[in-house]
Amino acid sequence: MIQRFRIHYAKTQPLRYVSSLDLQKVWERYLRRADLPLAYSHGFTPQPRLQQAQPLPLGYLGANEIIDVWLEAESDLSAEEVQAHLRATPQPGIEILSVTEISLEAPALVSQIVSADYEVWFLDPLDLDELGHRVAQLLNAPSIQRERRGKAYDLRPLIEFMEIRTDTTANRLGLFMRLATREGATGRPEEVVAALGYDPFAVRIIRTRLHGVNT
Repeated sequence: MIQRFRIHYAKTQPLRYVSSLDLQKVWERYLRRADLPLAYSHGFTPQPRLQQAQPLPLGYLGANEIIDVWLEAESDLSAEEVQAHLRATPQPGIEILSVTEISLEAPALVSQIVSADYEVWFLDPLDLDELGHRVAQLLNAPSIQRERRGKAYDLRPLIEFMEIRTDTTANRLGLFMRLATREGATGRPEEVVAALGYDPFAVRIIRTRLHGVNT
């Protein structure tokens, strides 16, 4: 009997520099240690049935990431049981937020994501007025021509929303942005930072939400 569960989780500092491919392996080991019967594909090289909604680039943190896992059990497992197993088996860098059972026929996660929210915090002190001026200019631009992997594209239609955020406790400035996620056209927050004229390597990026998934 195969069941499909959707897990919302936070990817925290210990896994910040773990690639999406290695994160798949972390999840595979995590589920085994939690004594959950992970299902595998058939064939000569069986693969664990795990599906990330949208893998995070290296260096990003995620406040509400999503992964689907397929489990093969002799009797029905409840979402509460799966969640209890995971929470009882701590995994550095993964904080379980919720677990929901979904239909085996539900669409693939990656096909449902339409946009993502990000918090971007600048590591260096910035002038608030100057940042506001640059943000306004960018949002008023009819197009923002950028290049990724040798291919030109327009970043502007991928920026659905952006505003300045302040963190008075840490005395820093940041941005909240919602970027479109489409096949062949995904907005990247570091590209927005670069388009604003700031160093894209002098920021901390946290993805806070993925939009489009029904659960």
